[in-house]
Amino acid sequence: MLNIEIYNRELEWIFNQFPSYQKVGGRAYKPGIETMKEFDARLGYPHKKFMTIHIAGTNGKGSVSHMLASALASAGLKVGLYTSPHLMDFRERIKINGEMISRERVFDFLTEWKEFMLEQKPSFFEITTAMAFDYFAKERVDIAVIETGLGGRLDSTNVITPILSIITNIALDHCEHLGYTLPEIAVEKAGIIKPEVPVVVGEVTGQTRPVFEAIAGERNSLLIFAQESRFKDVLATDYKLDLKGDYQTHNIRTVLAALYVLGHNQPFLAKAGEGWRDENLRDGISNAAKNTSLRGRWEQLNSDPLVICDTGHNANGLRVVFSQLRRQKADRLFIVIGFVAEKDLEKIFGYMPKNAYYFFTQASTERALSAQKLAEKCKSLGFEGEIHMNVGAALEAYKRIQKAGDLLFIGGSTFIVADAINFLENRDNFFAD
Repeated sequence: MLNIEIYNRELEWIFNQFPSYQKVGGRAYKPGIETMKEFDARLGYPHKKFMTIHIAGTNGKGSVSHMLASALASAGLKVGLYTSPHLMDFRERIKINGEMISRERVFDFLTEWKEFMLEQKPSFFEITTAMAFDYFAKERVDIAVIETGLGGRLDSTNVITPILSIITNIALDHCEHLGYTLPEIAVEKAGIIKPEVPVVVGEVTGQTRPVFEAIAGERNSLLIFAQESRFKDVLATDYKLDLKGDYQTHNIRTVLAALYVLGHNQPFLAKAGEGWRDENLRDGISNAAKNTSLRGRWEQLNSDPLVICDTGHNANGLRVVFSQLRRQKADRLFIVIGFVAEKDLEKIFGYMPKNAYYFFTQASTERALSAQKLAEKCKSLGFEGEIHMNVGAALEAYKRIQKAGDLLFIGGSTFIVADAINFLENRDNFFAD
């Protein structure tokens, strides 16, 4: 059995030797796929041994990826799932039918390929992508749902040729890497469109439509806009999803359009067999969180008082989240909030509820915006609240003043949500004490 201390030491080594975007931000970003191609070749092109679905987009990638993976697994397929970032455990990034890769497999891969990594200096994301492809091939998955890390055209995952590409939506985020206009970002995301491979676009605007139409046309790829498809009137409530949040309506339309396209792919249907039935697909979609262990999507962490968290972290995502938050019935609204330092917050401030009391804080990552700076800016705009230097301290402060009828929301970044979940899950009945 693998010694957990040795495993943690090896994992710490990879995080330090090859910093991840999740940990250090932009200085870990490495555009281009030449190193990934070399790594892929050394591994024997593992991604060619199974079918793939490739997913890019500014928001919704995680929900769409997990819903699709759950639906495909419910149809009887062995499904790999590669996503990022992780919330609690690095191994969340690589799953088969909802089960994380084992620590032993992670350790074995890192030790086997350490010499190559030291020699070729791949990025952290290239290492994890190679690990996922190698694992899926060795485990003989039928199909893998592959989520891009950042962008699409120059993303490490773009070595694959999928049977379906999906672009969830386009919004302004990571502009320093992808462009400062919607068409520029759309070009980068549309880089995953492959010749004669169909593509589903979840949400389209007047600015992004011409980009998708031009690139799909050049590559002779069938283009389907989910919001204009036969599924355009479907609501998330029609499926009783265990993944919550108003934004899931857009995501489920994208998922249904994707499944419709897959249902016309004969080699895929031959592999799916008799399990490809509506009731199986519906069950998988409805129980995506349960089947894949996805967390942080309008997730209720406590019932009394009501505590909800969400990983929305950019203006486009938080606009929907805060709109939904405003509609909740509560006597008092409290918000634990923090952001990463590189985030453009001006638009986000415009969406934040003014009737809430805020606990301005910062996550346990070097990318965090300081709670002091956040509070100064927010207070200058008329937001009321207090400063706490970590999420745990913010939750302790709220606990001291909680009353029946309160609603506490936790969000602003993935890291804030991760810290909150970790804090609460290590303290049984925290709010009852």
